[in-house]
Amino acid sequence: QVQLVESGGGLVQPGGSLRLSCAASGSSLSMYYLGWYRQAPGKQRELVARIKRSGSTTYADSVKGRFTISRDNDNNTVALQMNSLKPEDTAVYYCYSGPFGMSATYWGLGTQVTVSS
Repeated sequence: QVQLVESGGGLVQPGGSLRLSCAASGSSLSMYYLGWYRQAPGKQRELVARIKRSGSTTYADSVKGRFTISRDNDNNTVALQMNSLKPEDTAVYYCYSGPFGMSATYWGLGTQVTVSS
């Protein structure tokens, strides 16, 4: 079991930046993957970025070059630095974790990000 608590969402103007953070607690075996999904109104939840324990990263094409994911294995945290935000980035962002092989997925409650002028 893993518990995940997100922070850092809010309202930002287009072109602005936000940093999301997620604190994980529980089984470290289930933290092989840490990452972020997002879900906009009326749309399916989609992967934004994920990072393996080794530091290897994966990004959605829509955020490459604008978002950066990082993790601190000693403190079991993952962060998402979001720059050059666009209105289409507006969504609820969910932190998630999973073990090697992704036999299970754990989710945070989500944090709202709104990009609007």
